[in-house]
Amino acid sequence: MKNPTKWDIAIYVSLLTALIVLISLFGFKAYFEIPTIFLITIPLITFVSSYFLVVYMVERFVYRKIKILYKTIHNLKTGKSLKKQFAQEASMLESVEQEVLDYTKSKSDEILELKKMEQYRKEFLGNVSHELKTPIFNIQGYIDTLLNGGLEDEKINKDYLLKASYNADRLSNIVEELMLISQYESGALELNFSEFDIRKLIVDQFDIFEMQADLKDIKLKFKKGTTKPVSVYADKKRVTQVLNNLLSNSIKYGNEGGTTSIGIYNMEENILVEVNDNGNGIPKEHLQRLFERFYRVDSSRSRELGGTGLGLSIVKHIIEAHQQTISVRSTVGKGTTFAFSLKKAQ
Repeated sequence: MKNPTKWDIAIYVSLLTALIVLISLFGFKAYFEIPTIFLITIPLITFVSSYFLVVYMVERFVYRKIKILYKTIHNLKTGKSLKKQFAQEASMLESVEQEVLDYTKSKSDEILELKKMEQYRKEFLGNVSHELKTPIFNIQGYIDTLLNGGLEDEKINKDYLLKASYNADRLSNIVEELMLISQYESGALELNFSEFDIRKLIVDQFDIFEMQADLKDIKLKFKKGTTKPVSVYADKKRVTQVLNNLLSNSIKYGNEGGTTSIGIYNMEENILVEVNDNGNGIPKEHLQRLFERFYRVDSSRSRELGGTGLGLSIVKHIIEAHQQTISVRSTVGKGTTFAFSLKKAQ
């Protein structure tokens, strides 16, 4: 026997409904006068409206669900549904697994970064304490000696006072440089931009360091091709500080009879300045931390030469405050080159 369609069901239900309405009308006719036209049109309208209503209801609430059920049964028979379900579950598990791995990695990176920051904080506090403690203890020792009778001894009183003064100056320099770095990091220090000739500024710095360079027979010079004026747009005072530090280090740690040369190069929108020496060079493992506060390649030698360990950190902050970059490259036994960029004047 053929299964009834939704159309068959609609016809059966509609006929039954129209018949019930017709019987009801004949029952009312015994008590009320009902025109014959109504006895025909009302059951007909009931039949048509019931037909379409039943078709909609069967399609909406019965056939669609039956179709889904048939499709599910068919997929189960052929195995398609299981394969798709397994694929979806596998994909979902892979997605969850990847999310967990990504979350774990991000948290591991955060923890690692926090550990680095904590280690850096400990090193910084330790370095600050050590750097401040040394000149303070020296000053205290010289003054105590003078107070305990040394002041009356002409052989040592002036010498000890000069040494105490030197350590006081060193202490003051450390504090001032720390405050300067703090201002740069907080963005509180404003730059005064102006146009100036970077080559002339370097010539002025050569004149300042000429005597210091002569003591070690170090020659200060420009590289070939650096003969014309080059205008940059920067804070002249701060750039002077950068050149002062780089030249001072080059001479301080350079070999006797060596050379410190500076090159100026046109880089389209920027000007590149390179400070090069042919000294002992810096081992590769130290280059990455060279711009950190208080970091020294040779701490004992740096302190003997009067370094605070803050100079290169200040240099880096000054250049970055100009929205520019500074880098270093070095080869042990051949020398070191510091390179920084400045904006070209319009």
